[in-house]
Amino acid sequence: TQYRYTQKMPAKYSRKPENPNKSAWAKATNIRVHFKNTKETAMAIKGMTLPNAQQYLRDVVDKKRLVPFRVFTGGAGHKAQGKNIKNFGSTGRWPKKSALKILDLLENVESNAEAKELDVERLVVTHIQVNQAPKMRRRTYRAHGRIGPYLCSPSHIEIIVTEKESSVRGKSR
Repeated sequence: TQYRYTQKMPAKYSRKPENPNKSAWAKATNIRVHFKNTKETAMAIKGMTLPNAQQYLRDVVDKKRLVPFRVFTGGAGHKAQGKNIKNFGSTGRWPKKSALKILDLLENVESNAEAKELDVERLVVTHIQVNQAPKMRRRTYRAHGRIGPYLCSPSHIEIIVTEKESSVRGKSR
């Protein structure tokens, strides 16, 4: 029997690409990274090209560039690198673990795109979504023999990249 590569997208994504033939996607579930940090990191790379997003996340890991914290700003301090980005109050952090997990997922998307013979240099992150996964429970021991919850907030991450057409300008008259 002959097997054929189908362009059908799995059913468990929140959004379908406009052109599945020019798109690639990847998904990770129940990743043990903080939801809030991962959400802010994802919003920072949305709309970037794939090589730019990968370089940005490598710079975040090396603390050369900042991830602006726009929604979950409680406790996030003001940083000098925050002046370089359009962010009210220059609040931000360097969420290393979140950046590494999203970087791994971007490498996965890149290999999926290469398998579909897409041009990696022209891929743009058109959709990235981070959802909360079910909390994992542990216990911590408190005073007077009590036991308290010790929860972690894992994440689901999905990414869709789309190949953009190169804009060629004609002669203007």
